[in-house]
Amino acid sequence: MRPPESWRRARVTVAIAAVTAAAWVLAGALGMSDIAAVWGGFIPGRVAGVEGDEALAPLLLTPLSASLVHANFAHLAMNLLILLFCGRAVENIIGGPGLAILYVTGAYVAAAAHYAVGPSHLTPMVGASGAISAVLGTYAMLFGRNRVKIADPKLALFVNALWLAAAWVVLQIVVGLTFTKAGVAIAIAAHIGGFFIGLLLARPLLLLRYRKA
Repeated sequence: MRPPESWRRARVTVAIAAVTAAAWVLAGALGMSDIAAVWGGFIPGRVAGVEGDEALAPLLLTPLSASLVHANFAHLAMNLLILLFCGRAVENIIGGPGLAILYVTGAYVAAAAHYAVGPSHLTPMVGASGAISAVLGTYAMLFGRNRVKIADPKLALFVNALWLAAAWVVLQIVVGLTFTKAGVAIAIAAHIGGFFIGLLLARPLLLLRYRKA
């Protein structure tokens, strides 16, 4: 399937990108980027309770608020580039409500995956990478080349999903090790968790849209 090129049917994607960019610009203009990271970032250790966390954003909202906080311009630009490229194509297929469901679910699953590998960590996880990984996962399922030749379409879809997931996991491990050596922490589990839920939701969201048509 060839990705559609219409921006008119990608309003949710553009809105998410605009709000994310505006949040970063506002925090920077006010000189509150570091404060915003602590206040709105997802901190796994808060689940068990951290003294003084009542001054921070509500824990249940932090998977979303964390997606509005970025470490620097390069971090923001890379995320928005992937979001706009993949989100436009995905939203054209599953619709605006479907894209919103995918993005929000991706943010929460990414946070859950990050928590699972470090439940006591107190360093805030920031950035929209987890949510965008979900969009990327759905994009891969909808537009990725099917590399398996199996007569049963459902089995072929399942095997293709496994192949994509394996490739993404390996890529994230390589990227994570590379950046760790450079002294930069990457939330690998969040990226993997987001991508997996994107793979899993591609077909249900597609069916949801066209059953309502």
